[in-house]
Amino acid sequence: MAENQWGRRIKGFRKLKGMTQVEFAKKLNMSVSVLGELERGARQPSRSNLELIAETLDVPLEEIAVSSHNNKEKDLYV
Repeated sequence: MAENQWGRRIKGFRKLKGMTQVEFAKKLNMSVSVLGELERGARQPSRSNLELIAETLDVPLEEIAVSSHNNKEKDLYV
């Protein structure tokens, strides 16, 4: 469940920045298929990938990371 939340957040921020999956994957030096898996929640990103994604999207990591305690604390899911 939490995987889908951060995947949706990544996709949402990417779209807000006006980037296609191809463009975003290229900026991340990541394959489009891996990015698609991350956005669908089929693959869990590493902490370093989450940091790179947040930096590339120019959003705070906390905006992408999902709280593991029903949003009461801002602990990273990974």
